[in-house]
Amino acid sequence: MTLIEAIVLGLVQGLTEFLPISSTAHLRIVPAVLHWLDPARPWNDPGAPASAVIQLGTLAAVLGYFRREVIELTGAFVRALARGRPCETFPARLAWMLGLGTIPIVIGGLAFEPFILTHARSLQVIIGALIGLALLLLLAERVSRRDRELQDVTARDAVLIGLAQALALIPGSSRSGTTITAGLFLGFTREAAARFSFLLSIPSVALSGLYELYAIRHQLAGAYSISLGVATIVAGVSGYLAIEFLLRYLRTHTTYLFVVYRLALGLVLLVLLKFGLIQ
Repeated sequence: MTLIEAIVLGLVQGLTEFLPISSTAHLRIVPAVLHWLDPARPWNDPGAPASAVIQLGTLAAVLGYFRREVIELTGAFVRALARGRPCETFPARLAWMLGLGTIPIVIGGLAFEPFILTHARSLQVIIGALIGLALLLLLAERVSRRDRELQDVTARDAVLIGLAQALALIPGSSRSGTTITAGLFLGFTREAAARFSFLLSIPSVALSGLYELYAIRHQLAGAYSISLGVATIVAGVSGYLAIEFLLRYLRTHTTYLFVVYRLALGLVLLVLLKFGLIQ
């Protein structure tokens, strides 16, 4: 990964991680469109080994943006445990809900890791996921009551949204896209669905990023480590701006913009593949 590639991938990761358009898909698509792929190793696109590590930048972004909530949740969780009443307050209950919602993606990530890192990164899979989730998000917008707030989340909600988050292991689905879509189907407001989505990303992104960082620890030397560090920093800054934008946007707008974008991107990729303009 060159320094220019690192900056581009970091920017792509940060801007697309929290928008419901799939950061993993874009980390796969950009190298394909710019012809960064090695023909001898078609699955080893620049985003494959590094994307989870670069996500640590977006982890820093969400921790920074929700620092007050994170401190409150952590403190409430510890105090409630110390008193022997683990669910006595809403922040303590929410902390448990976030942990519960993280279990499905951990199990799925470990069980399907070989497929996720290879064949799941096929552009055909990504195109199907882009279009499929766009249609689901459109349906969620049409049928959602949008009368529930974050304080209304239950264990059932956490499990269902957690299962939706696990679907984001398929590139093109989008972690924020699947969780926001699930939140809308469950009747949450757009902003509440997005807030729960962002908070739910903290444990899953931390676990996947640290796991990948350990897995490639022997490669962290010289130019590669510098490039990876630059990409992570760029992802953190752009991710923070993406969170701020989306929360403000969803207060007064629908998600139709992202539905149209996903459909358009999927169709463009189909055309590019058909005419052999990308591998």
